[in-house]
Amino acid sequence: MEEFKLQNVNLEISENLSRHRTEGLGSSKALVVRRGAPFRVSLRLKGRPFNPKTDQLKIKIMLGRLYAIAPVTYNPDFSPSKWTAYMDLASVNPQQPSVHICAPTSAPVGRYRLVVVAFTRDGQRVSTLYKFTLLCNPWCKEDSVYIPFEDQREEYILNDSGLLFVGSARNIASRLWSFDQFESGVLKACLNLLEVSPQHKQNQQKDYMNRSNPVYLSRVVSAMINSNDDRGVLTGNWTGDYKEGMNPSMWTGSGDILRQWVKSNYSAVKYGQCWVFAAVMCTVMRVLGVPCRVVTNFNSAHDTNSNLVIEEYYTKTGLKVNGSKDSIWNFHVWVECWMSRPDLGSAMDGWQVLDPTPQERSRGVFCCGPAPVKAVRDRRIDLIYDVPFVCAEVNADVHTIILDQGKVLGVNKDTERVGALICTKAVGFPRIQTITGDYKHVKSPMSTISSRISGSSQETASMTLKGVLVFLTLDKAPVYGQPILFTVKIINKQNKPKRLQIHLNAQAKEYNQSPSDTFWESHGLIDMGPGEVKVVQQQILPVQYEDVVGDDLVNLAVVLEDVASQEQALATEEFSIASPELTIKIANTNSVVVHRQQTATVTFTNPFSHPVSGVLVIAGAGLIKERVTFRMPPLRARGTVQQTIAFTPRMVGSRMLHANLMLPDVKCTARGFKMVAVNRSGCF
Repeated sequence: MEEFKLQNVNLEISENLSRHRTEGLGSSKALVVRRGAPFRVSLRLKGRPFNPKTDQLKIKIMLGRLYAIAPVTYNPDFSPSKWTAYMDLASVNPQQPSVHICAPTSAPVGRYRLVVVAFTRDGQRVSTLYKFTLLCNPWCKEDSVYIPFEDQREEYILNDSGLLFVGSARNIASRLWSFDQFESGVLKACLNLLEVSPQHKQNQQKDYMNRSNPVYLSRVVSAMINSNDDRGVLTGNWTGDYKEGMNPSMWTGSGDILRQWVKSNYSAVKYGQCWVFAAVMCTVMRVLGVPCRVVTNFNSAHDTNSNLVIEEYYTKTGLKVNGSKDSIWNFHVWVECWMSRPDLGSAMDGWQVLDPTPQERSRGVFCCGPAPVKAVRDRRIDLIYDVPFVCAEVNADVHTIILDQGKVLGVNKDTERVGALICTKAVGFPRIQTITGDYKHVKSPMSTISSRISGSSQETASMTLKGVLVFLTLDKAPVYGQPILFTVKIINKQNKPKRLQIHLNAQAKEYNQSPSDTFWESHGLIDMGPGEVKVVQQQILPVQYEDVVGDDLVNLAVVLEDVASQEQALATEEFSIASPELTIKIANTNSVVVHRQQTATVTFTNPFSHPVSGVLVIAGAGLIKERVTFRMPPLRARGTVQQTIAFTPRMVGSRMLHANLMLPDVKCTARGFKMVAVNRSGCF
C-alpha cells in the first residue's frame, strides 16, 4: 500500500464563517474565526488511510514569532486557557478526516498561520502554511467581551449602519453613518492599524501578547484613529478651511476613510471631527469583535485646568466672546466598548468610554479611556483611565459672566447644563436612546428627554437683576426655510416701575468653537410697571440666517440692563437648525432580493429663498458596492428634483440606503435614509 501522505488542508471557509458569524468580513477565500469557539478543517490524505492507533497529528499555530502546539486528541472538550484540537473518531473519514481547532478565550487578536504536522511510522509529514484571522468573541461567555443578549450582539457587532446624533440637546439632528465592517478592504485596514501602531513597531512580541486584552486593544485603537502621535487614520480640523482634504460633514461611512488611509501608505486622511473619529473607531472595534456603540454627550465640557468649572463670557450687548481656555462643546461624540475589567474589579465591568478625538494626552498619548461608565457615574476619579476627564465632560459646573471693559457686571452658576443629555442609537431601531442616567445621577431622565427630542418649548433663565427675571424660549424646533421663532418673557417682581434696555444677539458657531460675528441683532427700551409681566415675540427670517449658519449652530442671547442701576441679566440658548431632508423611495419595497437589481428614487425640495446646487452622494453597505455621486444643477427656490439609482443588494438582512446632498452655497447638507429589508432569493 502506498505510504501515508498529508496532501493539503481544506479550511472549510464557508462553514466556519457561518458558524463564527464572520460572513462578509474579509473575502470569501479568507478564514476569519472567533476565539473560544471551534472551527473545522479537513485533511486531504493520499496513500493509505489515517490510522488513529499509529498516526498522530499536531496543530502548530503561529502569531509572529509566538507559537503554540496543540496535539490532536479524540476528546471533544476544549480548554478556555490553551489551544486545543480534536478529531471525532465516530464520524471520521479515514481519507479525509476532520480536525476541530479552538483558540483559548485569552488568545490575542491578529493574523495567524497554521500548520498541520502528521507523525507516522513512516516519519513526519507537514502540510503547507495556511492563514487565518482570529477575533474576539462576544458570543462566548468566557471571553472578556461577552455581552449577554443576542439583540445587543446583532447591534453592537454585526450592524453595519447607524445614526450619529449631533446638534443641541433641545434640537437633535441625526446623521447617517455606514460602518462598513463587511465592505472590501476594511478588515485588512483594521488589522493593519494594529501593526502600524507604535506599540507594534517598538516590540512586536509584547504587542501580540497584549492583544488578548480588550483594554489594551481599545487604547491602541483610540490613539491610532487620530494622527497626533503616530501614523493614525485621521487628521482633525476645526478651522473651517478644508481645501486640502474633505469637509468632515461630507463623510458618510468608515470604508472610504480606512481604504484611503491604507492606499496612501498610512498617511492621515484629511479631515475628521469628533463624530468621524468616533464612527471610524466604532467600525474598527466591531471588526475586532469588541461590542461598540457611538455615544453623544450634549453640552460636553472641556475642562483644561481640572477644576470642574467652565467659564463663559458675554459682553453687555449679548455678544459671546472667547475669554477662557475651557469650553463647552454643544455636542461631543465618543464610543463605548463593552468588556470586563479584571484590572479594576468586576464592579467596573460593562460599558467603557473611549474617545479617539485628540483633546488631552493620556499617559503621554492622545487617547482617552477605557473609563468605566460606572466609575464616571460614581465619580471614582481615583481610577484609570481618564475617569476625571470624562467626569468633567458630563458633570462640570458652568459660570456665565457678563463683562464690560474688564469689569464683571453679572455672574450665573449652572450645575445642570453640562451633560444635559447623553444618548446613543437604540438597539434594533433607527431612533434615539437616552443613557444620561448611566453617567450621572439625574432626578428623572425620562421626563425631559421627550421635550428635548421634539423641540418643545422650554424656558431658559439665567442670571437675574434685582427683582427682574428674564426667560428665553424657542417656540418650536427651528427648520431650514422657516423663521426662527422665539419668545423673551420678562417679569418685574418688584412693586416699582423699571426701565430696561434689551439687547438681542444671534451668532453662528461650530459645535466646539466660540461663536463668530453677530449675524442678527435687535436693541430697544422696555418700560415695566410694578409686578408686570411682558412677553416679547421675535423672529429671525430665513434670508437673515440661511447664508450664514449652514451646518453650524446658533448662539442666541438676550441681555437686560436696568437703566437706573446698570445691573445686567442674561439668558442664552444654543441650538441647531434642522437641515433639509431627502426622501428615498424603493420601487418594490416588499420584493427586494439579494443579487437582484432594484431601483430607488431620491427626492429633494429646495427650502431656501434662492437657487442652490450641490453634489448628491448615495451609499449603502451591502446594497451599493461603491458610493455613487451625482452633480445637481442649480435648483430654483421651492423647486423639486429627483434622482433614480439602480442597486443590487449583496447581503441579506436589514440594510440602510442613505443619501447626502452637499450644498456648498449655503454650507449645508441635506440628508435622508431608508431601511431596506433584503430577502434571500425566493423568500418574501
